[in-house]
Amino acid sequence: MTDLHVRWLSLVDSAYALLDFMAAGGAVMWALAALCVLYWTLVFERLWFMRRVFPRWVDARRQAWTELGSDTGSWQRAVRSAWLAQARQQLTGPLRMSKTLVAMYPLLGLLGTVSGMIAVFDVLALNGTGNPRGMAAGVWQATLPTMAGMVLAITGLFSLARLERISRQALDRLADQLRHD
Repeated sequence: MTDLHVRWLSLVDSAYALLDFMAAGGAVMWALAALCVLYWTLVFERLWFMRRVFPRWVDARRQAWTELGSDTGSWQRAVRSAWLAQARQQLTGPLRMSKTLVAMYPLLGLLGTVSGMIAVFDVLALNGTGNPRGMAAGVWQATLPTMAGMVLAITGLFSLARLERISRQALDRLADQLRHD
């Protein structure tokens, strides 16, 4: 077999393993996956904004600031404050949605735990304790969404902290650039 064929088979095998993992966790795992895709789309959009769009906005404000001159009137302080407030809103405003999604991950994981435990109790009600395989499947279904929700929340917290730090640094740089010496 060629190397490309081996890689393709490995990729297909990984896809089936992921689908089995998602199916074992129940419907909550699919909801977690959808929120994960939405969250990381928002994260990459913020990174793109901070690297591509925001610097152009800053350059326009810096150029306008130098055109204002060296007069330190109160209206210039008001313009500076307004621009800094706009920048803060542009940088940190959209992060609220990301924070909400990060907070929802463990809650959805808990919902998966509850639904999995309901499956365990259903097996117990129908078969008593005579069906350990059915009980294990329910416990497995309860454990997977909890784990997935916690893993997503932890990675979300780390990425959100990084985005907030990048935003703070960009705001500090802008504040330094809009000063009159």
